[in-house]
Formats: sequence, structure tokens, C-alpha cells
Amino acid sequence: MATQLKNLSDFSATEIPNAAPYTFGIVVAEWNAEITNALYEGAYQSLVNNGALPENIFSYSVPGSFELTSGADLLLKNKPHLDAVICLGCVIQGETRHFDFICDAVANGVSNVAIKYSKPVIFGVLTTDNQQQAIDRAGGKHGNKGDEGAITAIKMADMAKTLQA
Repeated sequence: MATQLKNLSDFSATEIPNAAPYTFGIVVAEWNAEITNALYEGAYQSLVNNGALPENIFSYSVPGSFELTSGADLLLKNKPHLDAVICLGCVIQGETRHFDFICDAVANGVSNVAIKYSKPVIFGVLTTDNQQQAIDRAGGKHGNKGDEGAITAIKMADMAKTLQA
């Protein structure tokens, strides 16, 4: 597996625009809180470290990853000035097919919200086989998916602004 050899959150080979002109929403699932809190911290710090103003970051919790879609939808409906929304969650494979249904629904839902509002809505959901894989991707040896979500949100917000000009 390629991820065994690298930190997936290494952005040294890419240019990251200044996030200062943009406003961001973060919707984070409460389920698997140890993991999702680490994803949130990574996303928030990456936004701030790349110039986002704390007062331009709006954060909300939802019960689980399934609710990320409706959380992002409500956020964009009620705060249409947002330039991008980051959805953060963690679904860990269990013994039933529940994992498959949730992951599929969330991925499709996040895409649908992005299309509905013509705004970047970022899929920052870990879909892992076990707890250790989640830990490794929430600030562990493979980086932090929250960082990746934040950088993606900055780049997509910048792209949207550039295309509107």
C-alpha cells in the first residue's frame, strides 16, 4: 500500500493560496470523537496557519458522519457567504454492511450539496478498516485528513474566486 511509505498531508510540493480573503465552515461528526476532534484541530490550525481569520471560520458539530450532509446543507443555506465547507468524520468498518451504506451516502451527499450551492464542500471523512488506521490518518504517521480538507478548501475557494473574476 502506497500510504505505508508517506505522510499524506505533506503539501511541500504545492502552492497554497492565502486563505485570508475567504470564509469557511467546518462540520464535524461527534461519533468517534477522539478521531474527529483531531481532524477538526488539524483543519482549523491549517486554515489559520494559511491566513484564515478565526472570525471567518464557522464550526458546527453533528451527531455522526451520516449527518454531515444535512449539516453542510444547513450551513450553506443559513450562511451563504461561506466560500467552502469542510466535512469531517470517521466511519470504521464493523461486522455489518452499515459501513458501506454510511460511506456511500455521505460521499454522495457531500457531492450533492456542493452541486446544489455551487460551492466547494470537502469530503474529509476517514473510511478505515480499524481504529489504528483512523489514528494514523488523524495526526498519526500518515498525516491528518483534517489538514488535507483545509488545504483543499483553500485551494477550491481560490479557484472559485478566480473563475468568477
